[in-house]
Amino acid sequence: MTAKTSNAPAKKPVSSASAHSRKHINPMNRQSAGDRVVSVVTYIVYAFFAFVCAYPFYYIIINSISSNTLSERGKVLFWPMEIHFKNYTRMSTIPGLLDAARVSVLRTVVGTILTVVIAAFLGYMFTRETMWKRKLWFRFVAVTMYFNAGIIPWVLCMRNLGLANNFWGYILPMAVQPFYIILCKTYCESVPRELQEAAEIDGAGTLRVFVQIMLPVIKPILATVAIFAAVNQWNSFQDNLLLMTNRPDLDTLQYKLYQYITQANSLKALVSNTTNSNAVMASLATAATATSIRMSVTVVVVLPIMLIYPFFQRFFTKGIMIGAVKG
Repeated sequence: MTAKTSNAPAKKPVSSASAHSRKHINPMNRQSAGDRVVSVVTYIVYAFFAFVCAYPFYYIIINSISSNTLSERGKVLFWPMEIHFKNYTRMSTIPGLLDAARVSVLRTVVGTILTVVIAAFLGYMFTRETMWKRKLWFRFVAVTMYFNAGIIPWVLCMRNLGLANNFWGYILPMAVQPFYIILCKTYCESVPRELQEAAEIDGAGTLRVFVQIMLPVIKPILATVAIFAAVNQWNSFQDNLLLMTNRPDLDTLQYKLYQYITQANSLKALVSNTTNSNAVMASLATAATATSIRMSVTVVVVLPIMLIYPFFQRFFTKGIMIGAVKG
């Protein structure tokens, strides 16, 4: 028998270059005209919202370094005008500002670490079935999110506990946060139980499982809680106002700047009533105004958090999504 020959034309080998180009075809080229219009409109809408979110920060910065007179009149909108940095040099002369900055940094670092550790540990313990009355304690913690006694009983309680005029008055009242505990608890529930069981079979106790197994796994939610706690500690000044009545050395940066803002009108009146000497006339363009003080203070308060956030951003989205929704 003779072999049956095929008359079909032989297939041409596909070159690697053409195959590579097919794999990397731009999805926009495969879209219809309607889809492209929708994509363009979507990009425009998102660009508009991004501009709306970013412009206020840009506006504050350019007004803090522009001529105070023009800024007071609302003339600085998109570009800085008559740039100077006297607002920041003037702020650096505020008595006790550096000490207040140290207190703010210290309370932010210590408070954030303590809050994250407590939230992570309690969130982990509330997922362990061996914990005595864990549902009762979890509900006891969660109910404090909805009910509180008010400011006056809170101040009286802090004084009775010896936390008034005490640095720990900044730290301990904010150490246990039910919302952060719930986030950590939900995230811990998403971790496979087999990891903990394997460590327990090897003889690891509760604390060792938490430190060596759980903490490395739940880093995203820890970063999320750290951002929330740090922002809360850094921006807080009400506790300074209510508790640190006899300890000016414990004043925070935000409280000092709050006092500086309240004196803005007085500073403006002082400049206006000064005798018309040549030095004063020459400095009118950069004299302190209420607007320039508010802008400069806002930059000083917001800038540290803006610089820290990018380092935690890659953990933030994953942590808040998994920690908020189980499954």
